[in-house]
Amino acid sequence: MQDWDPDLYRQFEAERTRPAHDLLAHIALDAPQRISDLGCGPGNSTQLLHQRFPHSQLVGIDNSRAMLLSAQQRLPDCAFLEADIRQWQPSEPQDLIYANASLQWLTDHQQLFPSLFTKLSPGGILAVQMPDNLDEPSHRAMREVAENGPWQQTLQEAGAIRAKVLTANQYYDLLAPHAEQVDIWRTTYYHPMPSAQAIVDWLRSTGLRPFLEPLSEAMRLDFLQDYLAIIDAEYPQQVDGRRLLAFPRLFIVARTAQ
Repeated sequence: MQDWDPDLYRQFEAERTRPAHDLLAHIALDAPQRISDLGCGPGNSTQLLHQRFPHSQLVGIDNSRAMLLSAQQRLPDCAFLEADIRQWQPSEPQDLIYANASLQWLTDHQQLFPSLFTKLSPGGILAVQMPDNLDEPSHRAMREVAENGPWQQTLQEAGAIRAKVLTANQYYDLLAPHAEQVDIWRTTYYHPMPSAQAIVDWLRSTGLRPFLEPLSEAMRLDFLQDYLAIIDAEYPQQVDGRRLLAFPRLFIVARTAQ
């Protein structure tokens, strides 16, 4: 898969950063010494962490060189590391492991979440936010277009369809045996978008990537045209002409025992 496009991702940075703010607001730590930002992207979440905890040893981690370059330019005084979250091994236990909209791209959460928890110091916190929107029209439309075009076999072989995240009950059961406290909640954000095309542009930088990357340029254009037609119908205009993009997200904040 081609590298991420930081410029495209940042087109809706305010909307993408809002859940990161909300996740950070639920972290009850005064002065954590060691923080890792897993899947830091272009540094928008890392910047929030740096502003909240300016004296911590903060490292942003991502497997995209383009995203890391953008993050380093944004925050020249912060450290960044190219690594796969699944193989990531910090040299010391972390006081805060923060993952904003990154872990949903990984599978085997039954193993991943307990493994991340073992990398925390006593009293440390694992803070996670993940999109939980695969049942929304935006993502149902991706699967519908994928299954009804000349690209069907190509996308099946590429494994374009992302697995759904676990339920809140399942994440609780994964973490509760090892945690002093587990806080889980779900929030649906309603983002006013100027047009159906804007919704497509939002998703081109994230959810649509696995569907578009395996295709030729001509097929990508046809896929996006079919997808836009469904989005236009599924997200009707509001009274002011905008479209409301519903975006559910799952939040998890778990603390280890002291």
